[in-house]
Parts: sequence; structure tokens; C-alpha cells
Amino acid sequence: MSDAPLTLRSGAETLAAPFPPLLAEAEHLASTVLVGDHGRRRAGLGDTFWQYRPAQNHDEMRSIDWRRSARSDAQFVQDKEWQIAQSILLWVDQGASMSFTSLKDGTTKVSRARTLALATAILLLRGGERVGLTGNLLPPRRGETQVAQIAQLLSEDHESDFAAPDARGMLPHSRALFVSDFMGDLTQIEAAMGKAADADVRGALVQILDPAEEAFPFDGRTIFESMSGTLRHETLKAGDLRARYLDRLAERKDRLATLARTCGWQFHTHHTDASATSALLWTYTALERRI
Repeated sequence: MSDAPLTLRSGAETLAAPFPPLLAEAEHLASTVLVGDHGRRRAGLGDTFWQYRPAQNHDEMRSIDWRRSARSDAQFVQDKEWQIAQSILLWVDQGASMSFTSLKDGTTKVSRARTLALATAILLLRGGERVGLTGNLLPPRRGETQVAQIAQLLSEDHESDFAAPDARGMLPHSRALFVSDFMGDLTQIEAAMGKAADADVRGALVQILDPAEEAFPFDGRTIFESMSGTLRHETLKAGDLRARYLDRLAERKDRLATLARTCGWQFHTHHTDASATSALLWTYTALERRI
């Protein structure tokens, strides 16, 4: 009897192992955020009543709600809730640099990034939006099945130290979320953001950093090595590098913030030792905001 079925099953079980924990953690994180009325609630096309507002000069007479207006000296119009689903595309950096952690609980940048992105997707999908992944990996769709597919694709690691977002598949006038440590070549990020801006795509950049990367708590003899092992630097006076490192980190953050503003995006830095709930609330709000 061939061993192929057993080998295939073993491989499938190994591949699927990360999905349940990631889904469970993302579902738990999503449940901690009370978003209230869905953020898509704004005036627009639809049949669902949202609110009364005072009539303005551009409103047609037929749009006046005369029953509500009769109760006051002003004229009122019914605003309907915007009911056109939006498309949101996610990109999560799964390069080797994202597997770094200095925390005792072992929380890596990539585990936080995956959980944050998937929890955001869950909230958006529950709100009726369509969510997918950039690079034509997964077209934006609705439904619980989409959550499982996103979780599967977000669980795939890459061998290179740094990854770059793939702007393919971005729909005009849609939104996007890029989650990364943004420690790689920023020109690749700028190129992707430029393509997004050309398509009138707005969104959010979330930078995930380990607290050690923010504080640079190194001194004396230290060996710095990339997570893939391809880069290595040894110094006897690591403390002497702190000021230069922090200056360059600040410059990188400023460059990212400027890039986001220029393209009409939001920028936020989150540390892996901080509350994931606060990061999720910021991300969800940023994607719901009409910029």
C-alpha cells in the first residue's frame, strides 16, 4: 500500500495547525472591541433610515419629510444609510524580520500583525464589507469562508528578511491596510503606495515593532544578526550605536508618516508589548474614516 495518502494527510495537518489558534486569537481580539453602530453609517444610497437632518438649498422638494417638518418651524430630510459595501485589501509582512521577539511571552511581530489584520477583517466582514488580500492572492469577498481563507494565506512564512507589499489587485476607490515593521527598503513601500494613490485607494499603515527595537537596550559586545542569518554585524560598543540608531528610526517613522499623509492614509506605530485591543480599535477606525 502506498504511503502517499499518509504523507499527504500528515503534511496537510502540519500546514493547517496554525489556523485554529490564529482564528481563535483573532476572534477573541475582535470580540474585545465594541464598535457600536457600524462605521459605514453615513448618508448615501440605501433604503434604511439613518437620521433626520435640516433641509438644505440643494435638496429637492420631494425629499422633504413633511410629517417630521410639521412638528417644527424647519423643514427636514431623511438621510438613508450608505449601503454600498466597500472593498478592503490587506497586506501583512511575513518576511523573516517579522519573527523577531524580545518578549518573555514569545509574542513576535508577525504573530501580532497576523492577529491584528485578521481581527480587523472579521470586524469589517461582520459589518458587510468585502475583504481580501493584495497581490491578487485573494479577491475581496464576504462571508465566514473568507475569514478561513485569509487565515490560511496569512500563515505562510517567507524566507527573505524583508517583504514588500504587492499593489496588484487593488480596486479603484477601495481601501487597504499594510501591516509591517517597515524595516526594509522603503522605496518598495513608496512604489506600492504610489500605485494605490493612482487608483484613489485610501487606507492605513500599521508599523509593528518589538520594544527592543524601539529602545535599543544593547551595550558592550553584541552580535546583531538578521532573522534569516544573511546579515551579521559584531561590535564591542553597542551602546555607542544607540543614538545613531534611534535617529535613523525616527527618520524612518517620519518618512512613513509623511508618505501616509501625502497619499491620504493614516499611520500608526504599535509595540508588541502593548494592548492589541487598542491597536485594533485604531486600525478599524482608520479604515472606516472618510478621508
